[in-house]
Amino acid sequence: MSLLLETSLGDIVIDLEVEACPKTCENFLKLCKVYYYNLNAFFNVSKDFLAQTGDPTATGTGGESIWSLIASQTGAGNVSRYFMPEIVPRLKHTEKVPFPWPSHPPQFFITLADGIEYLDGKHAVFGHVVEGLDILDKINEVFVDQDGRPFKDIRIRHVVVLEDPFPDPAGLIVPDAEPTHPQDNSRRIAEDEDPLEELPEEEAEKQRRLQAAAASALTLEMVGDLPFANVRPPENVLFVCKLNPVTRDEDLELIFSRFGPIMSCQVIRDKKTGDSLQYAFIEFDKHEDAEQAYFKMQNVLVDDRRIWVDFSQSVARLNRSWSNNPIREDHANRRGKPRGGGGFGGRDDLEATRQYRDRGRDGNPSYGMVFDLREDSRNRDRDKWSRRHSRGNRSRDQDHGRKARNRDSDY
Repeated sequence: MSLLLETSLGDIVIDLEVEACPKTCENFLKLCKVYYYNLNAFFNVSKDFLAQTGDPTATGTGGESIWSLIASQTGAGNVSRYFMPEIVPRLKHTEKVPFPWPSHPPQFFITLADGIEYLDGKHAVFGHVVEGLDILDKINEVFVDQDGRPFKDIRIRHVVVLEDPFPDPAGLIVPDAEPTHPQDNSRRIAEDEDPLEELPEEEAEKQRRLQAAAASALTLEMVGDLPFANVRPPENVLFVCKLNPVTRDEDLELIFSRFGPIMSCQVIRDKKTGDSLQYAFIEFDKHEDAEQAYFKMQNVLVDDRRIWVDFSQSVARLNRSWSNNPIREDHANRRGKPRGGGGFGGRDDLEATRQYRDRGRDGNPSYGMVFDLREDSRNRDRDKWSRRHSRGNRSRDQDHGRKARNRDSDY
């Protein structure tokens, strides 16, 4: 009786000794029938010795027999996870053979060399590899870590049972479909991935640019220029530059309002002098309106200047303002709308990072210790003490005056 192991390196055909090892072969065939070995990894490879697989968790401690699996699915009671495989003296390790792990029979080994006779009588040989010896040679040459785990995954993609002489045990449930994801959640090089493959120059340059952009975004997040690294600029905001210094917010809003409702329109100004920096941001209610304005207003003459219009790449709006403009309040605020919205960066589920040394209400940094008093608290305490002290002085003066008058009346 034969079965075919389709691995990521090629096919391996195994002839099973169903008459000499019926219990071991039945367990193996039925587990193959329920796709138990599909996507299992060869998680332990020892050069010129053996390769180990058959554990869905790829840890060496998982797995169970077909009877234990049926009992766990049907709730038939306590059934031992493992069983003792048959050891037949005439079946030896003189050639490449599969044999189960005695303490975990669902797992099995395949010897990678001939003539390993010192395993005879210790492990139960239940078959012989008749095809795919070159595939075993490839497995034998893979690079592994200090624990014997291949750096690149080698997996059993599929198992084809050519003939099964054993009847199905009661309660056996064959899944409707094969598994599509391995259970071990490996972080190794994928079986279909080539780590030495070189990308075309254009795609490689694109990957480098994406990586550089991600690194730059992370740096900007760390220094506080971005609310979060994966922030995206809004799609309904236009950036307008090359403006005439005399162009006002109201002028731009009037010109661009013919494309749709405008949520805010702001010419960015110098925060000290208030002079126009000759660029502005215009926020539309809808992305379609902004797109139409982008196509229609490019290179249009406004106040004797031909303006340039593009989609904004700024995310300063997510930090609740376009700029530190001391002269003009945000247009959205005048309409009763919050600047950025959300808890932080325009999102309700984010909160600004607070430092241990926050600024107090007076704008000065303060550690907020229990015994630290702000200056206004000290002043209030000093005023209270002064008023209390002055009232006490007046009371003492009145007592002294009363006593003096009493002494005078006695004379």
